Amino acid sequence: MTRELLIPLVSCLLVVNQASLIRRCDLAKVLHQEEMDGFEGYSLSDWLCLAFIESNFNISKVNENADGSYDYGLFQINSHYWCNDYKSHSENLCHVDCQDLLNPNLLAGIHCAKMIVSRSGGMNKWVEWRLHCSGRPLSYWMTGCRLE
Repeated sequence: MTRELLIPLVSCLLVVNQASLIRRCDLAKVLHQEEMDGFEGYSLSDWLCLAFIESNFNISKVNENADGSYDYGLFQINSHYWCNDYKSHSENLCHVDCQDLLNPNLLAGIHCAKMIVSRSGGMNKWVEWRLHCSGRPLSYWMTGCRLE
């Protein structure tokens, strides 16, 4: 009896977990539609690398930092500076609730990421992008993706 209940429960959890992930080429299409290719000099490959390095393409990722702030969504946008999580002090420079950065339509996160890149020295604000993406050949991120 317990095993009969456990298998459907695990299956449901897997479906819920997978629902928060976006496929690489699907993300490329959304980013292209939102005019991210070439935005402030960054290619779609830069954005894809950033999303993979920060969240592994997990739209609903939330990560707590040592300073008590949180990072939200695909691009792991920080609550101390960019969004309001109502848990800690926030400058809320993107004028957005942090929970909106977890929305599957991605628009709040994309608009906030654009603001971060245009206001604060580009993608260098993301330490992981600097370490794993900056100055490296990234064109393989677009392999097999059709933007039409």
